[in-house]
Amino acid sequence: MTLLSRRKVLAALAALSAVSMLPANLASAAGKIKVAGIYTQPIQQKWDARLHQALEVAKAAGKIEYSFSEKVSNTDYIRVLREYAESGVQLIVGEAFGISREARKVADEYPNVAFVMGDPFKPHGSNFSVFDNYIHEPCYLMGIIAGSMTKSKKIGMVGGYPIGEVNRLFHAFMAGAKSVDPAIEFKVTFIGSWYDPPKAKEAAFAQIESGVDILYAERAGVVDAAREKGILAFGNVNDMNKEENGKDVVVTSALWHMESAIDYAIEQVKAGSFKAEDYKEWTMMQKGGASLAPYYEFEDKIPADAKAKVAALSKKIMSGEFVVEINDNEPKSTF
Repeated sequence: MTLLSRRKVLAALAALSAVSMLPANLASAAGKIKVAGIYTQPIQQKWDARLHQALEVAKAAGKIEYSFSEKVSNTDYIRVLREYAESGVQLIVGEAFGISREARKVADEYPNVAFVMGDPFKPHGSNFSVFDNYIHEPCYLMGIIAGSMTKSKKIGMVGGYPIGEVNRLFHAFMAGAKSVDPAIEFKVTFIGSWYDPPKAKEAAFAQIESGVDILYAERAGVVDAAREKGILAFGNVNDMNKEENGKDVVVTSALWHMESAIDYAIEQVKAGSFKAEDYKEWTMMQKGGASLAPYYEFEDKIPADAKAKVAALSKKIMSGEFVVEINDNEPKSTF
């Protein structure tokens, strides 16, 4: 064998060795990767729907093969997580709220699988990344508009549970409204469910009886109450004007977008460079993870000075000049 051919063989072996050092499923892949979504709620429920939608976009773009399971209870979640990991998927997207410790153990058992999980705690190991929805910035902007439109100076807020991902949105909305008028008061109700429209509607009715003339609809069902009582509402996570019968009722919504975060994870898996990270910034405005929905038929009904303030602050948020405070403490009613 010549010296030149020996060099070629050694170079080839070195390249092969470098690739083999990567976990098998996380090694570079030119084509589609296999992705699974595991959801505790029906995919119609808005939080899971945003994850499902982002993965469907990636599937339509030819980036992934996508399968999913919905309505998976916490007691059954770990079994389903393991089944997908055993099936050869390279990326699992889901939620580990309430089962964080158990989900991390599964990730340790399958180091060749990438996990991107909704979770309030820190990333784990080499392959367990976490995210939460940090859409507090558009919530603050919505609060400015709500504060400029309320006449009673009383605003109602109906949420699922008083956990960080909800609390921070309520606090930001309240802060935005109070930046317009510090005298504005708030009624806060948590219904103890992620998806119970009738219960959310009843909670909204009670708040309207107490004198609120604006509602923040963190949960489905609130918009229906606002429509029936002839008051305005502001939406959460999805575009509730278009997606939840909110025409002439929902002024705008704080939108959560997971497309950028999902694309980032997919590219990391394909490149063989996936690592455990906190995807927090990928759910905020600067990286396209959050935005304010269009005003639609309310375009000319919102006070001009409020729209101007929102536009100016949006630019400052995007540049990093203005930072909306993150407050995960449970918000309380002020009247």
